[in-house]
Amino acid sequence: MGQLEQENQVACPAAGPLPRADPSQPPSPRRWRPMESRTLGRIKIMLPDLTEPGLHLSSVESLESGRGTVQEFQYADANLRELDLAGTHLITGRITGLRAARVHFEAVNLHCVQLDACDLRSARWAGGKLTRVVFHNCRIMGAALSDLVLDHVLFDRCKLDYTAFTKVRAAGPVAFSECGLTEASLTDCDLSGAVMRDCALRDTEFGRGRYRGLDLRDNDLTALRGVASLNRALIDRAQQDQLTQALMTELDMTYGDDLNMP
Repeated sequence: MGQLEQENQVACPAAGPLPRADPSQPPSPRRWRPMESRTLGRIKIMLPDLTEPGLHLSSVESLESGRGTVQEFQYADANLRELDLAGTHLITGRITGLRAARVHFEAVNLHCVQLDACDLRSARWAGGKLTRVVFHNCRIMGAALSDLVLDHVLFDRCKLDYTAFTKVRAAGPVAFSECGLTEASLTDCDLSGAVMRDCALRDTEFGRGRYRGLDLRDNDLTALRGVASLNRALIDRAQQDQLTQALMTELDMTYGDDLNMP
C-alpha cells in the first residue's frame, strides 16, 4: 500500500467540494495536500487538519447532539460541573480550555479532533475509537481509560499521572511526548510500536499486556515498575543500567556487603 493510500485511510472527513464559479460546470475536485504530521522515533502520526481550504468550524455550546454526531465544530472555554456523553461521534473539531468536574464518556468516538489545555482529571472513558486526535497540554490525571482503540493519536505535554489505562489498544501510530505518567498503570494494553518520549515514568506500572516495539528511548527508566512485562520493548544501550536498577528495586534485592554494615 502506498503512502497516499495509507493517509487516505485516516483522512479527515471532507468539508465538501470547492465552490463553483459556474453552476453549469461539474464540481471541482478537492486539491490533495500533504497531511500535517509529526514524527517521533520510528513512527509518523497524521495530525488533524483543521485549516484545510473550505473547512469552517462552527462554534457550539454543547458536545451533545440528538443525532449523536457533532461535526466541524469549535468548543471553547466551557466550565462544567458534569460532562456525560454516550454513543457520541465528535468529528473534525477543536476543543479548547474545557474544564469539567466530572467526566463520563461511554462509547465516544473522536475523529480528527484537537484538544488544547483541557482539564479532564478523574475522567471515566469506557469504549470508543480515537483517530487522528491530539491532546495538547491537557490534564487527565487520575482518569480511568478503558477499552479504547487509538489510531494516529498524540498526547503532547499532558499530565496523565495516576491514570489507569485498561485494555487500551494501539491500532496505529500512538505517541506520548513530554507527558507526566507518574504512578500511572497499564493493564491488558497493547501498545506495540507506540512511542514514549521524554516522559516522567516514576512508579509507572506496566502490567500484563503487549509492548513489542514500544519505544522507551529518551526516558529515565530507573523508577518504573513491571520491567518483566516489557518483553521486546525498544531501549538505548545506556538504559540497561536503569532497567536493572528498576528491577532490583521492584524485587527488593539486597547487596550482600550491605548485610555486614552495622
